Amino acid sequence: MLYEELLYAYGFEVLAVAKNGEEAVNKYKSFSIKPDIIIMDHRMPIKTGIEATEEILEIDKNAKIIFASADETVKQIALSIGALIFELKPFDNKTLIEDINILLGSSQ
Repeated sequence: MLYEELLYAYGFEVLAVAKNGEEAVNKYKSFSIKPDIIIMDHRMPIKTGIEATEEILEIDKNAKIIFASADETVKQIALSIGALIFELKPFDNKTLIEDINILLGSSQ
């Protein structure tokens, strides 16, 4: 929910928030128009962020995923499976917004 508030404050639209990895995958499948960016947390119930990222990228290899975790040991895994950016928690809000803008190809 913190990301959601931050994104709204910077003028972004949030399509959905998932409470676990399985819900994230199911919500992604349900969108007829896919989100421009996904912020994926690593530690979630039911499916981890790694598992959810893999499944989403199987659905859409062009999905743009920012992977967030306090566990730096998953960084190489997340990037190797297709996450575009890894954010080590805690990270600065400005850094997240800058990375989103980079992936969107714009600046705000």
